Amino acid sequence: MMRKLFFSTLALLAVMSDADAKVRLPHLISDGMVIQQNSDVRLWGWAEPGRNVNVTVSWTDAVSKAKAGKDGRWETTVKSPKSGFTPLSITFDDGEPVTVSDVLAGEVWVCAGQSNMEMPLRGFGACPVEGYNETVAEAPNHPGIRFVKIPSVMSMTPLDDAQCEWKHGDDMNAVAECSAVGYYFARTVTSAVNVPVGLIMANKGGSRVESWLDRDNLSRHTDESLDSMAMVKGFAWDFLRPLVWGNGTFHPILNYSVAGILYYQGCSNVGDPGNRYSERLKMLVEQWRRDFRQGELPFLFVQISPYIYGGADGDGGARLREQQFRASRIIPNSGLVCTNDLAYPYELKQIHPCRKRQVGERLAYMALSRYYGCGGLICESPSYASMRVSNDTCYVKLDNLYDGLSRLQDIEGFEVAGEDRVFYPARAEYEWHKGVMVSSDRVKHPVAVRYCFRNFALGNAANLGGLPLFPFRTDEW
Repeated sequence: MMRKLFFSTLALLAVMSDADAKVRLPHLISDGMVIQQNSDVRLWGWAEPGRNVNVTVSWTDAVSKAKAGKDGRWETTVKSPKSGFTPLSITFDDGEPVTVSDVLAGEVWVCAGQSNMEMPLRGFGACPVEGYNETVAEAPNHPGIRFVKIPSVMSMTPLDDAQCEWKHGDDMNAVAECSAVGYYFARTVTSAVNVPVGLIMANKGGSRVESWLDRDNLSRHTDESLDSMAMVKGFAWDFLRPLVWGNGTFHPILNYSVAGILYYQGCSNVGDPGNRYSERLKMLVEQWRRDFRQGELPFLFVQISPYIYGGADGDGGARLREQQFRASRIIPNSGLVCTNDLAYPYELKQIHPCRKRQVGERLAYMALSRYYGCGGLICESPSYASMRVSNDTCYVKLDNLYDGLSRLQDIEGFEVAGEDRVFYPARAEYEWHKGVMVSSDRVKHPVAVRYCFRNFALGNAANLGGLPLFPFRTDEW
């Protein structure tokens, strides 16, 4: 009896040893994943300390090796193939093999920010996404789109893993949960250049830019309290808290190899003074680029849409948009998408405008033009360049018109002021050799012009690609 018990115990210990030896992977590295094509893709996980891990792939005979450290962590890289729609596999072996299947090589983009990026195709309560049924009905025509949602989790310390799973964008039941902006971006890219697109959705509704900054940046460059109890007392709404969303929701993806970052955030920073927002956004981009370890990753972001905020005619939202425009000028390899035309008049009090397709497509046009060699696309919105005043008329020159403005007269959204700093609605007409001619019978000696520089102001000026003119002001009042 004792002999039988002895051997039974040995067998149990052997099974336990095998179980302990089995390599563990982060949830991001799992069936259905998309890996960044033509790159050194990082792969990582955990195993028994000191144990060797061999990584083999279905597209080459090469073997990548790693050794688990004292903490059990290991990391290696594999050369990924050119993009394709044929499923691949990756096997991790530390004595007991684990295989990840249904892997595609393509383009991987992060969908970061707050609720307008998080907003799924099915919409939020009382916040629909325009064109939902049509989009879902034709989703099976786009089999190369995959997405994974990182759970919105707070943590005082950086997390290395997240409970998540990759889903197929051509699954009509699953696609409703995909970020609407992200999906339309992916659909446009995969249609244009015929590559699979993977979306990693790491975002949190209502978050501030400070929500994503790390402890070092927050302690050195802000006055945000990093004490957990002080955070709870200072921010009744948890989505406004600094540090914790970056630690819990973004940190788990930092080892993944990606093509770039899409970012839609800013509403919760309306009211920030001076250049604080643009400087902190620049700091965040530098932090993410450092942590992804892939050089100057593309950073494409979205200007916040018209919304009432403290009042439709106020300028808190306009000043935040101005800060976003400034950020696009001081962050290398970045691009900003204008959305001034993407709110309906009845969406005055709607923080989540329904036209997400155009947002995703405009991000895609920028990516396709800049990074995928797609010539012929108009991807930049017009912006203010200069102004001169002659008598009672201001002559405004604009950049990125692509040879013309969308209309010659009945241009809405311009205002003009004299030295009294009182702005009045203005007439605006366009002539290609003069620019936009802005005037008002109520301002005989104009000194400043503004375009849609209010919380909720819908203009109609656009370039030949239909992209709207960025809101601007020529004054510094």
